[in-house]
Amino acid sequence: MPKRILIADDDPGIVDAVEMMLDFYGYNVSSTYNGAEVLTLQDNYPDVLLLDIWMSGCDGRDICKELKAKSNTQSIPVLMISASKDIRQSAMEAGADDFLAKPFDMQELLNKIERLLN
Repeated sequence: MPKRILIADDDPGIVDAVEMMLDFYGYNVSSTYNGAEVLTLQDNYPDVLLLDIWMSGCDGRDICKELKAKSNTQSIPVLMISASKDIRQSAMEAGADDFLAKPFDMQELLNKIERLLN
């Protein structure tokens, strides 16, 4: 059964490119441009969440904190991504399991996802 990855990013170019690449590697990929939607997940949780830090209307760090505070979602690995390299520390303090700065190398993304899945 393919691993499920959810992408929450408000940049359609990033979402499309990452979706296509992850789909090519056999992952079951879904996405949202609205990070707050991640907090409405009821079941069928992803195996990994790729979460942008700065999305219109919400801060990915706040979403990550909420997910990590709930017993039913705290174990979902969160890979936070951002165009700012300087906020790695705040991403990790928010509960992220890893961080990746944009623009990123697709192989590096794949390696981080594999590590989070294992």
